[in-house]
Amino acid sequence: MIVGAGPAGLTAAIYLARFRRRFVVVESGESRAAWIPRSHNHPGFPDGVRGPVLLDRMRRQAERYGARILHGRVEELHAGAQGFRLSTEAGPLRARNVILATGVLDNAPPIPGLEDGVARGLVRICPICDGYEVIGLRVGVIGLDDHCAREALFLRTYSDDVAFIHVGPGALPADTAQMLRAGGVEVIESALRGVRIRGRRITAFDFEAGEPRTFDVVYSALGVTPRTRLAVHAGAKLDDGGRLVVGDHQETSVPGLYAAGDVVRGLNQISTAQGEGAIAATAVHNRLRNAGVAAPSAVARPAKTGL
Repeated sequence: MIVGAGPAGLTAAIYLARFRRRFVVVESGESRAAWIPRSHNHPGFPDGVRGPVLLDRMRRQAERYGARILHGRVEELHAGAQGFRLSTEAGPLRARNVILATGVLDNAPPIPGLEDGVARGLVRICPICDGYEVIGLRVGVIGLDDHCAREALFLRTYSDDVAFIHVGPGALPADTAQMLRAGGVEVIESALRGVRIRGRRITAFDFEAGEPRTFDVVYSALGVTPRTRLAVHAGAKLDDGGRLVVGDHQETSVPGLYAAGDVVRGLNQISTAQGEGAIAATAVHNRLRNAGVAAPSAVARPAKTGL
């Protein structure tokens, strides 16, 4: 069983299908990758690739080899001596092994029309993914704390015009403000009253004190919430950052329960998720083989069609 059909889950599906294993993918249709207007740092796409396009290609590749993908949600996950029992919108399911690729949920900034802003590249959430594209632009970073401040400092790699918009409770700690200013980042502490996304390049911010400000791009540094509810209910351990603890082969603290992608560690990169999905799927295949669960002895090869 694979829960989630983002880059990690679909990579695991491609591998398991080619290992000729019987499995089902259950997905809610809410992959974070679907928000990506165009990624230019994913290997193999020198002209960039849109998130929905990448997901569609991966889905078709998995289905070509026999992957079965169901739309719905997994409501509960129970671990037992005979494997796992899952409660889904499509009914109860059982599995010997489960790969969780449930990802994370972005903590949304207070920006009306956020989804449209993300689609147009005006609001961004991953400076590692697309910081290169903001070279020389006016950049605003919405943040709460020291961790968010460090993201603003990272963006100074690409722009000399970076402002940190503090939206946390109380005043920004003096040492954090000093760190930002020493790094060439402007600090805006005035309460945020409103935001307007207008034009093709401009995002305007209205503050209680001072003049309204415009930025070419705004980053949300408010962090993410890992989707670990199912794993925790099954008894899996979390690290200090709220992500799932896994071993070298992506197995959690619950035998037979694996995890891959953003739900595991904090880099939040497609290429990392794909690698972890491949590792998890291979580990599941080997676990089944070692337990004497053989793949089918003969199956028809799929027709060769272009992706």
